[in-house]
Amino acid sequence: MAASPSEYELTLQIIQSLKEGKKRGFQEIMDELQPYDMAQQYQHLPAKHRNKFLLYLNIAQLKEMMKELNKEDQLEVLQKLGIEKSTKVLDLMENDDLTTLLSDLEPEQIEELLSEMKQEESDMVQHMMNYPPETAGRLMNNRFVWISKHYTVREAVDKLKDFAELAEYLNYLYVIDEEKKLVGVVSYKDLLLGEMQDKIEDIMFTRVVKVDVHTDQEEVAKMISRYDFISIPVIEGDDKLMGVITVDDIIDVVIQEANEDIEKLSASGKAIDFNTKPFVAAYRRLPWLILLLLIGLVSGSIIDGFSDTLQSAVALAFFMPMIAGMTGNTGTQSLAVVVRGLVSQDLDIKQVMKLIFRELWVGIIIGLSCAFLISIIAFIWQGSFTLGVVVGSSLLITLIIGTLAGTIIPLVLYKFNIDPAVASGPLITTINDIFSLLVYFGIASIFISKLS
Repeated sequence: MAASPSEYELTLQIIQSLKEGKKRGFQEIMDELQPYDMAQQYQHLPAKHRNKFLLYLNIAQLKEMMKELNKEDQLEVLQKLGIEKSTKVLDLMENDDLTTLLSDLEPEQIEELLSEMKQEESDMVQHMMNYPPETAGRLMNNRFVWISKHYTVREAVDKLKDFAELAEYLNYLYVIDEEKKLVGVVSYKDLLLGEMQDKIEDIMFTRVVKVDVHTDQEEVAKMISRYDFISIPVIEGDDKLMGVITVDDIIDVVIQEANEDIEKLSASGKAIDFNTKPFVAAYRRLPWLILLLLIGLVSGSIIDGFSDTLQSAVALAFFMPMIAGMTGNTGTQSLAVVVRGLVSQDLDIKQVMKLIFRELWVGIIIGLSCAFLISIIAFIWQGSFTLGVVVGSSLLITLIIGTLAGTIIPLVLYKFNIDPAVASGPLITTINDIFSLLVYFGIASIFISKLS
């Protein structure tokens, strides 16, 4: 997409200041930009200007820009900065972002970067990297403001002022006891309305919604959505407070999980984006497609097995693609509904049965409507009432089967702790093709004497 004139002019101004070595003018431009816009300008710059662009940015600006870059560009920036300057940037970065970045590096590179960082920061990052991927422990930020339950409101406010930078994204202060166990939570509103001499333990909420370090990131996203939180505390073992997950981290998780589900629903395998090379993209898609190709041979065998029926009533061939296609479409629609529902809520047996019966009725209603329409079309086109009955009844039955398959398959996978999105659209479509052809030719064979 072409940049707007204002963005284009901004890029020209940045390039001009870099060419002329006007560091002050460059900084004046950067001071007006958000981190995202700064990252966009870096990515759009010609390669020959990138080194100087990074050289003119201060450490704080580099840290903010790093958060908005993809991993490939983050690694490029670290390489261009050199070990000394890059470790200064890493020391300032939130540890959850840093953990995500380092997880894709080789062990030797990780060791080199961590060894140059401050010992405290290095230890924190290494501890977080010990948690399994896509868990709260990897997602949490362990830079947060905590207060003791014995503090007064005055002491809490004073600490908040001293650590204002850490509290930038939080609406709550988490309360701990002498053993650093999470015992309560206080909102900024509570501090504003409280008297300065009030004890925190007298105004805090003791029923704290929290997650364990090993909680899956999808479950964390559900909890934040369920309670409309800005942040949620992360505990380990016997309620020891380890970190905080904020809503901006959860937005990234939701986007990541949605992309993964889309990839699985489309049977494209691992992530494929605009920058993926053709051979890599083909390699990642081929396993699924070869599997579906082999399954599709079953459809060909069914058609071959009913070749006599087709020869006796050639008009059947005209409606064959429509029968198979409609069955796959309704199955994919039901699959999308179920996967979306599983992400947003927890289902019990009662809700599952309610969903299945709901989709059964949906299949019946859709089937009756489409069957009635196609029966009339078949009758008018061929002047055969029997052909209309065969096509209409086949479509009714296959649409019901397709709807139920798209509902039940992901629920069964979910029951066995398998990501339901792996019941991809192409897989369900292929399976439904087989059932639809069996039903279609089976009914046609019953009426073959009247169709010939």
